[in-house]
Amino acid sequence: MTRPETSEPDPPALPGLPDHVVVMGVAGSGKTTVAQLLADTTGAAFVEADDLHPAANVVKMSAGHALDDDDRAPWLAAIRDRMDAEARAGRRTVLTCSALRRPYRDVLATATGRVVFVHLDGDPELLAARIAARTGHFMPPALLASQLATLEPLDPDEDGYVVDVTPPPETVAGAVRVLLVHAGQTS
Repeated sequence: MTRPETSEPDPPALPGLPDHVVVMGVAGSGKTTVAQLLADTTGAAFVEADDLHPAANVVKMSAGHALDDDDRAPWLAAIRDRMDAEARAGRRTVLTCSALRRPYRDVLATATGRVVFVHLDGDPELLAARIAARTGHFMPPALLASQLATLEPLDPDEDGYVVDVTPPPETVAGAVRVLLVHAGQTS
């Protein structure tokens, strides 16, 4: 999903904004909402990585089955390739991707330009309540436990931040913008 065409000019990119911001975390963490807010306020292209899943992955998840690494490999490559294409076109991206394990993030980190991961983290009960309230999404609430078990926190050598998702999405997105601007000024 990309930002709709409008006659309004894009907001100016924040100084020091990385080439790619990957908003990551388990289902229900608010990845899409926060990423869309970031894209809208920074002028970056918004990419919903769920839209890049092969059809077989969507069918498998819709049936309540977790993806394995063989299922994820072409999806992660497609996300990285999209990041590369946006960079070649001179656009920065804010994208969503669960990116639960280090090897998955390592694939995404090979994209052209600087890739920063923003891990949206929250209490499992809050996440489960958010998932239960959603409609029209292929990720069933039963897969949250699997995602939490799979999640590998960011390692110290990864370029990224962990942000609590308890506050409203606008507050979370604002906190992420502050982190990104500060990082851009010190890098």
